[in-house]
Amino acid sequence: MSQISPRLMKGALLLLDPNTGIPLGTISLQYNPETLTRSLTPQSIEDPPDRSEILRLKGPPIENISLTAEIDATDQLETQNPVALANGIAPILSALETLVYPSSIDLIANEALTLLGTVEILPMESVLTVFVWNQARITPVRITKLDITEEAFDPMLNPIRAKVELGMRVLNVNDTGFLNPAGALYMVYQIQKEALARVNGQLAGLPSGGLP
Repeated sequence: MSQISPRLMKGALLLLDPNTGIPLGTISLQYNPETLTRSLTPQSIEDPPDRSEILRLKGPPIENISLTAEIDATDQLETQNPVALANGIAPILSALETLVYPSSIDLIANEALTLLGTVEILPMESVLTVFVWNQARITPVRITKLDITEEAFDPMLNPIRAKVELGMRVLNVNDTGFLNPAGALYMVYQIQKEALARVNGQLAGLPSGGLP
């Protein structure tokens, strides 16, 4: 009797319209990284705080996430995948890279406004990137680091294997406000974190100040 293995959830970056939350695309990690590093910097009252404010927080901590993802076209090349044969892993690398580019349409539009003498031009808005790792870790992020090391190439010099070092800053409600898709996603993320903290009686409850 064959053993049925559970379906493995893959980490991914979900791309949403920042104003409506409508999904625009997904970039799945080909292989889940073996390690994921997170750092949380508490938003405490500035030093030296008054004694009455020593335990007060200004808002959620600044949370940064980093991971190294491996991307490899070997399996696709063995099965004669036409995309991999023509481009290697360039399409997925390009999808990751465009997360830190303004769109070419916005660049051209801003240049046209400049030529027309527009005094103030707003910085260009990117898509809303959501980091998906598991059911309790789905959070809006801003890409802060993207280092790509291409390690192997096909005869046409298309990359076929690479390591991607990805750094992300979690966007919380201090960054986004509450009344938009990013703020709503963050609040679900924090509420799930608080619920997990209560599992097995680890915390009986959280007071209004947010401290156990």
